[in-house]
Amino acid sequence: MAGRKTGTPKTGGRQKGTPNKATREIKEIAQAYTDTAIATLAFIAENGESEAARVSAANSILDRAYGKPRLALEHSGPDGQAIEVKGAGVSGLLAAALKDE
Repeated sequence: MAGRKTGTPKTGGRQKGTPNKATREIKEIAQAYTDTAIATLAFIAENGESEAARVSAANSILDRAYGKPRLALEHSGPDGQAIEVKGAGVSGLLAAALKDE
């Protein structure tokens, strides 16, 4: 059987989270254009020919400055109905928490 035995730790390779050399080099090249890219986006946001171009450029600037907004998710059961929780698990814990207040 080739490879390591089950239960033995992995050895060698890159540390977790370390980008490979190609990724690092491409990122460094792209970062050299940061000032130009932001200036171009700002120009388009202010002077773009279409409203869609101006909005897209403005969103790109905001995303880079403040991060992308979190995606809101709504959970529901079948046919959009409320999710039914059975058993004393969640509802029992909630009732006990409310009773203590």
